[in-house]
Amino acid sequence: MTSNTTADVVIIGGGVMGMSAAYHLAGRGARVTVLEAEPMFGTGSTALNAGGFRHQFSTAVNIELSKQSLKMLARFEDEFEQPIGYNPCGYLFLLDSADDVAAFRTNVELQHAHGVMTEWLSPDDVARLAPQVNRDGIIAATFCDRDGLVDPNGILQGYVRGASRAGATLRSGVRVTGARVRGGVIEALHTPAGDVTGGTFLLAAGPWSGEVGRLIGVDVPVVPIRRQIAVTAPIPGLTKSFPFVIDFAQSLYFHYEGGAILTGMSNHDEKPAFNTSVDEAWRERHIEAAVNRLPMLGESELAHEWAGLYEVTPDDQAIIGRLPQLKNLFACTGFSGHGLMHGPSAGLAVAEEILDGAAHTVDIGPLRWREFGAGEYNVV
Repeated sequence: MTSNTTADVVIIGGGVMGMSAAYHLAGRGARVTVLEAEPMFGTGSTALNAGGFRHQFSTAVNIELSKQSLKMLARFEDEFEQPIGYNPCGYLFLLDSADDVAAFRTNVELQHAHGVMTEWLSPDDVARLAPQVNRDGIIAATFCDRDGLVDPNGILQGYVRGASRAGATLRSGVRVTGARVRGGVIEALHTPAGDVTGGTFLLAAGPWSGEVGRLIGVDVPVVPIRRQIAVTAPIPGLTKSFPFVIDFAQSLYFHYEGGAILTGMSNHDEKPAFNTSVDEAWRERHIEAAVNRLPMLGESELAHEWAGLYEVTPDDQAIIGRLPQLKNLFACTGFSGHGLMHGPSAGLAVAEEILDGAAHTVDIGPLRWREFGAGEYNVV
């Protein structure tokens, strides 16, 4: 049996981006339908997120998206009656080369210009802030105490509840298989449950955005890149104040996670694929580097590990706004590793793009559709 659904805005993807957009659109009276391919909302990349939240970026637009998101998260629990576990433990970037220090000096100046007062730390300062960290080779560090951790599932479920209360139609287990397009306009999306018609369509499918784009006839340069995470057994004496530590040169990180340590390290040789199995060879390289930088991990057991997918663009920056290929297609995707923290503000921004013609809460100009050159993943 098939069904036909009509909406003002049809959103493809029910992760944090799609749900944030749904909430902000429906809250302003738009008839919204969200299509999520998985059987349950929040079981894709959002559920596998490490949960970091930071202001320490190298571009003005990302700093401003973080600032706006933090304002929204500050009232989130009251607005949605949903805990999000915000822990302002701070982000600590460890730097071991003069070139990286020079680049971060430029970044910190930009952050200060936007009201984010990131601090410079010496190796001795690092020792006082995080005495567990091995400081060998570290020549400087940066720290922002407004950065920290949030619960990815809490944010997602808050937006699911909020969008539903605002009147959005939420459909899980509905996979887009194609589209009916006429005169450069999408008239309907094809799904196994029937066609879904609408006036405007929003692509917010995370790592699957490129694949879904091809199904509906557009080239969206978003590819899936595997990233894996390990969590230790509880470590006695570890407290929530332990910062989110990033060894920048190694793309290695670790943070407090329920009395334990969560750690990950990016493999820059990873090829695009929808592969979420754990790479055992990479695990060995990752854990060796993690133990070297945080020696107490050598006495800890791994409790569990998993792999998830980043949604990566050629320049490692998101795509927000109207897409040029079709007249009524928008995107909110390609966040390249920082989608969770920008979900609140990006969802609001794309809702403004759709309803008002342009985002006005945050200037997202650099993140609208652009010509893409070759990029190299960079954590900032």
